[in-house]
Amino acid sequence: MAVDIPFGLVARGPSGPAPVRRPGSIRRTSTIDMHWPDGPGTQLRLTGRARDLLTPHDGSDPVVVAEDTMTVGVNSATRTIEDIAVDPPRPAATGMIGARGGGSSRTVLAETLPDEAEAGTPLYLMLDDIAGASLVAGFAYSRWVPREQILAAMGNAPRRNMEGICTGFQPGSGALMPDGSSKWNHLVQTVGPLPREDDPTGWHELDEITEISMRRARRIDVTIGDVIEIDSMFQDSSTVPEGGRVAVHEYLVRATADPVTGELLSISADPRVLPYEECPLASLSVDRIVGTSLRELRAAVLEVFPGTGGCTHLNDAMRAMAEVPRLVEALRGRGNRRAHT
Repeated sequence: MAVDIPFGLVARGPSGPAPVRRPGSIRRTSTIDMHWPDGPGTQLRLTGRARDLLTPHDGSDPVVVAEDTMTVGVNSATRTIEDIAVDPPRPAATGMIGARGGGSSRTVLAETLPDEAEAGTPLYLMLDDIAGASLVAGFAYSRWVPREQILAAMGNAPRRNMEGICTGFQPGSGALMPDGSSKWNHLVQTVGPLPREDDPTGWHELDEITEISMRRARRIDVTIGDVIEIDSMFQDSSTVPEGGRVAVHEYLVRATADPVTGELLSISADPRVLPYEECPLASLSVDRIVGTSLRELRAAVLEVFPGTGGCTHLNDAMRAMAEVPRLVEALRGRGNRRAHT
């Protein structure tokens, strides 16, 4: 039985460069670039950068409040973390070695680096994203390697049964093959650069990559008025042989929160690029998380939107807002608030 999709519910296309930074705001940006230096099928290398940039009310130069980088080696077959280095150094980060991308890596992260979670650092956002990045990295193969070659390499190995994994792969979805594996007809879209031409500092430094590679990018803008306003973007994109990039996932998520309690007051998800027609259905239920404290989002989202009740990537976009209180503190600490203490 086919899945019912409301009329007009579609991914609306790429949102384009970042919006203009507002005076009295703070912006967190992060990217994880994924590539295979020794060729497809060899160790996956993750290069992560994340930065918090404060834009003062008075029009003075923006201030870098925090900045972190990481490099991680991941076994392509098992998604197991084989090596890791972060800057500024945190010796405890080596405790992530041996964890498997997914639930295991996040459990180990919580145990080995609890102070990073409590502080809501840019590094914590990237380490949490290892799970999703290692999962989506292989999409880049579909842009660079002929399908027949990929199928031949897979041989007779069983295909992963995706049915029930998320909203897009719910029973009856057109995204599923008869054996439960996913179809290859991804609805990708060409995307341009993330920074604005008139505001190159609006994003941290981004590498120009021309070989086979995947990138996970996040932007979170925060301002404080009568409410905390959050404007965020998430995008997964691949390089392509002819140059440029194509996105397979992109969401805009906007929310407001109480400036005193941190309680989520409103939230909306705007699907921009998604691989299957059923995927945007996940955006219809995000308001179920309203009333939750921002700090509790990393755990609460997984409880409220499990399996076909949510989208893995949209869930992570909402979970990333759990560190907004840290950004609010940075704004207030720099005297950028207007109405609230």
